[in-house]
Amino acid sequence: MASPLSQDETFEEEDSQITRLDPKAVQPGRSGAYDLQKRRQMEGHPEGHFHKIQLDTESLNPGVNRKLFTNPGRGSHQSYVELNELKMDTTKEQFWQETARWVRFEEDFNEDVEHWDKPHVSYLTFSSLLELRRTMDKGAVLLDLQEQSLVGIASKVVDSMVKDGQVSEQDRAQLLQALLLKHSHPKQPASPSDPLLEGEHIEMETFSVTQERDSAENTEATVVLVGEAQFLEKPTMAFVRLKDPVVLESVLEVELPVRFLFVLLGPSLPHMEYHEIGRAISTLMADQEFNVAAYLAESRSELVTGINEFLDCSIVIPPCEIQSEGWLRSIVQFQRQILKSRFRPLERQGGKQPSETLGKVLPSKQQEAGDVDDPLRRTRRPFGGLVKDIKRRYPHYISDITDALNPQVLAAVIFIYFAALSPAVTFGGLLGEKTKNWMGVSELLVSTAVQGVLFSVVGAQPLLVIGFSGPLLVFEEAFFGFCESQGFEYIVGRVWIGFWLILIVVVIVAFEGSFLVRFISRFTQEIFSFLISLIFIYETFFKLYKIFKQHPLLKNYDPPNSTAANSTASSTSNVSYPNTALLSLVLMIGTFFIAFFLRKFKNSMFLPGKIRRIIGDFGVPISILIMVLIDFFITDTYTQKLSVPSGLSVSLEDQRGWFISPMGLEKDFPIWMMFASVVPAMLVFILIFLESQITTLIVSKPERKMVKGSGFHLDLLLVVGMGGVAALFGLPWLSAATVRSVTHANALTVMSKGAKPEIEKVLEQRISGMLVAILVGLSILMEPILKLIPLAVLFGIFLYMGVTSLNGIQLFDRMLLLLVPPKYHPDEAYIHRVKTWRMHMFTLIQIVCLVLLWVIKSTPASLALPFILILTIPLRRFLLTRLFSELEIKCLDADDAKVQFEEKLGEDVYDEIQMPV
Repeated sequence: MASPLSQDETFEEEDSQITRLDPKAVQPGRSGAYDLQKRRQMEGHPEGHFHKIQLDTESLNPGVNRKLFTNPGRGSHQSYVELNELKMDTTKEQFWQETARWVRFEEDFNEDVEHWDKPHVSYLTFSSLLELRRTMDKGAVLLDLQEQSLVGIASKVVDSMVKDGQVSEQDRAQLLQALLLKHSHPKQPASPSDPLLEGEHIEMETFSVTQERDSAENTEATVVLVGEAQFLEKPTMAFVRLKDPVVLESVLEVELPVRFLFVLLGPSLPHMEYHEIGRAISTLMADQEFNVAAYLAESRSELVTGINEFLDCSIVIPPCEIQSEGWLRSIVQFQRQILKSRFRPLERQGGKQPSETLGKVLPSKQQEAGDVDDPLRRTRRPFGGLVKDIKRRYPHYISDITDALNPQVLAAVIFIYFAALSPAVTFGGLLGEKTKNWMGVSELLVSTAVQGVLFSVVGAQPLLVIGFSGPLLVFEEAFFGFCESQGFEYIVGRVWIGFWLILIVVVIVAFEGSFLVRFISRFTQEIFSFLISLIFIYETFFKLYKIFKQHPLLKNYDPPNSTAANSTASSTSNVSYPNTALLSLVLMIGTFFIAFFLRKFKNSMFLPGKIRRIIGDFGVPISILIMVLIDFFITDTYTQKLSVPSGLSVSLEDQRGWFISPMGLEKDFPIWMMFASVVPAMLVFILIFLESQITTLIVSKPERKMVKGSGFHLDLLLVVGMGGVAALFGLPWLSAATVRSVTHANALTVMSKGAKPEIEKVLEQRISGMLVAILVGLSILMEPILKLIPLAVLFGIFLYMGVTSLNGIQLFDRMLLLLVPPKYHPDEAYIHRVKTWRMHMFTLIQIVCLVLLWVIKSTPASLALPFILILTIPLRRFLLTRLFSELEIKCLDADDAKVQFEEKLGEDVYDEIQMPV
């Protein structure tokens, strides 16, 4: 396109001035368009005659999605822009045709297929922006026009154009007739009551602002009219801002109040592309900051200044061939830097502080940071952190009850119940295997129910889901093996560990030890997570190997005295049954693949989103149900079933009860071991501390925008304290389960409507966690059903948890990169900002630590596993900082996991978590 600069000397001089502008010199609050101080005199508001304009948080952090304006004052509305072009039908009759529309993003109507294209970020030609600025500088500008109809607005526009000399008197009537032509909109195949959102984009046939308007009345429209009018001698432009928004019948596709109109008509000229200029002004009006400037502008010059500011923060791509889309990715980072400069506080301008100009409109980051109550900040007083947690959280206790009166809470209860029951049954069955039924399914269900209810009532972060986890299972297996080898009573030893746990947690909370979680970096988390995932996968195939060893594949079998019915029998433990091993393999692999692919199906493109989410969220229970039914109908093959006692009874009724004597059951517990139990108690505390505190950090991320706060010290005291007391009753100790807690928080998250849904709030309440715990406890009455579950099915769930836990672990990704040529490496910071051999060296150090932990786990010293794991923290802080630069450490060991509220193709909640399930 030919540049218009050569055709207007005045405009050329103006362009040269713009190119010399320093992007940092034009700041909100300093330019005419953003001179909010002067607007105080114009806006009728009780506080200084001024409306606060609440800019979105992306102004300070481009990584955060934009939000709608929420202040009902002028300039606080969501903007909807509609582009209409002058067209001619087959009968040579002219009309206005809607060709594009904007709700933050652009959506174009494809006339070839008669369908709206997907929303996208607008891309503009530089010449269209320059031509727009020239026409804005020369055309008619009508601010705060008091008209209530399209006829009145059009008449005033034509009068202004004639007065300015843009239009001759003889063209007045024809121009007025053109402005009042009929408006045509694409046909709408769907009704306005259909769902607004589907996936990540707006289904514009059921336009999203309709519900936004009905619910919040926060949308105002801009009408853009452009096209060729051959009866005009030269291009004519008018920009109109109405004093009060008006609903113009039959103009817009939806009935929205119109605040702005832009008109650009003229003859066909080589340098005038009316469509591109219309897209340019539409994009500007959809831009949040320029929209504010247009609301507050007092003159034409302030509108032009707003365009200049938009140009200063725009990016121009050279006219060269781009061979790969990957070459454009660097633009994203560059754009973020420009956006930061666009909203940078005015610390270097005129010696004045930003608070003098924008303090009442946009608080600085420093001010916001000072107001945030950091729950990990030490008070340096005994139990000071615990007192702060109570003062921070308990004033919201009444709202913790009332906020549960929401249908979304009930849906979350149903979903989280199955999400909590499946691992409880799985871990319970495996715990019974590891401890020879000293603790099993019934003990774990009772422990989950009792501790879950107490934590929901008293805890500081009731969205945490308390449950058993893989690391605790590994410790229980190691401690049981230690007690058996030494001749100690395992269940009594746990009681003394519980006593020491209570003492340790009281001391840690008194000295505000929760702040230590800050020192646990991704380096340690990922080694721990990878180790647990490997243990899960290894244990699954080891159990399968034992089944094949006990029931080998033979040509001929000696049948037992009784028929090998598909039932559990304690007397058949040494008998080899035909097809048992093969059926167990089918059940395990089938359970794994069904659960795994249903999880993938959740984030696929098939079926509506709600149905996909329901199927995916209940993937584990569905897989268990299907494989149990298959096993149930295969009646001629024996499979080992889950051992569950009848009613509310312990797993070993003949050897223990619900209360465990600290002095011993069948023999006296050694006195020296009572004191020596402090060592395994410290190891258990380390595991619970790691899981619970890091889970609280993940759930309480600022991106989730929870408003009631959390309490690291109070929650740690409750979780560890309850576990210590539970050991006295022969119940497992629990911790905050990471995946279940994050899933619980996501299920209670309320998302906004729009092109890109954003979090509005989280239903922070105590009722859902309490109901889930009660339902899990009542599940112990399902003993006849639980006894039908084959152990092979639980092994499949174990394998599923091990494999899915590898997702989101950067260590696993970098291990795969050891086998991938550098040219095929993905576009990640830890790849492009770190030399390949340095990245591999960091990975090998983690692998060495992982191998060392596995060796320790496989020896009688496996109880020391948590202590060795803790040693990776000083290794990371003191040794790696000498081997790697600060930039390399930031890239390789950064907590860059992003909170996922909406499902995306190939992504789910596991990608957010680096801790094991």
